[in-house]
Amino acid sequence: MTIKPGAFRFNTDSMKLEIFRGGDVGIGTLAAGQWEEIVATSPEVQTGGTRALFAGGTVPGNTATNRIDYINIDSTGNAIDYGDLGVAGARTQKGALASRTRGVFEGGTDISPGNVTSTIEFTTIASTGDTVNFGTSAVSARAVANQCSNSTRGLFASGFPTTNRINYITIASEGNSLDFGDLTASRYAAMGCGSSTRAIWMGGADPNSIIDYVTISTLGNAADFGDLTTAGNDGGACSNSVRGLCAGAVAASPYSNVIEYITLATLGNSQDFGDMTIARTGHRGAASATRGVFGGGFSGSQLVTIDYVQIMSIGNGIDFGDLTLARSQISACSNGHGGL
Repeated sequence: MTIKPGAFRFNTDSMKLEIFRGGDVGIGTLAAGQWEEIVATSPEVQTGGTRALFAGGTVPGNTATNRIDYINIDSTGNAIDYGDLGVAGARTQKGALASRTRGVFEGGTDISPGNVTSTIEFTTIASTGDTVNFGTSAVSARAVANQCSNSTRGLFASGFPTTNRINYITIASEGNSLDFGDLTASRYAAMGCGSSTRAIWMGGADPNSIIDYVTISTLGNAADFGDLTTAGNDGGACSNSVRGLCAGAVAASPYSNVIEYITLATLGNSQDFGDMTIARTGHRGAASATRGVFGGGFSGSQLVTIDYVQIMSIGNGIDFGDLTLARSQISACSNGHGGL
């Protein structure tokens, strides 16, 4: 039997997939006509998994913290101290988004309603340490919920004081944010997630069920995507490339444990996914390609709780571990979410 170049086999001795290298010229130390091992690598393999950052927030005593924690989403366990918000200092209610390399945090307050910052700061996710200056937001705001990004652009929307403004940055280059367009309605604490092409914001306050979307690569106003099954705001959101999750959106009751999901590439209303381990508000979400995690929050007191779910299944949250510090109105992002 003649083996043709490009043929595949599974080597049961090495437990590796191999390809037959034909032709007259070898590659490296391999001669022509030999089997070559196929090596598959990915950012997740090289870095040990997708990393999520949880930054700032309100701690017991109603004060803000500058603490940043990190976890490896693909494992379980308690969070580890990463560094501090090093530019604006201790802040709560900051917006957060990320590329594969950078985590970016915008706005926030030190609890005082009038002391809102327009600072944008960033960190290199694969390292540890304090954030450094990125630029200035076009609007000083408490972003108060998850924001949206792909590998190139980051979008901030739905801040407080209540606004319909959407701003954008180019994540790889420092600078001030610019006007992108408007949401379909003014609100704050909408929960953001997305794919590489779409940015989506769900709900908002006063509690509503609005889901908006924009195409990240263009500029313009948001369009209607559908509705949440229950009006709510100030929960956690995250996504892989297929599904977006919205967890614990608060409506009439003070706390919620409900998780809903949407299919990012289509239009339509959300559907029931399951429940978090604790009903709460003021928590935030982050994701890898397979898992969504929700950290912190408030349920009569600040929480250290981190839950996780398998995004492509349906079911309730499972205990992941604890933050290093109990807090709510936290900010969260990851370097492996669905927009990347």
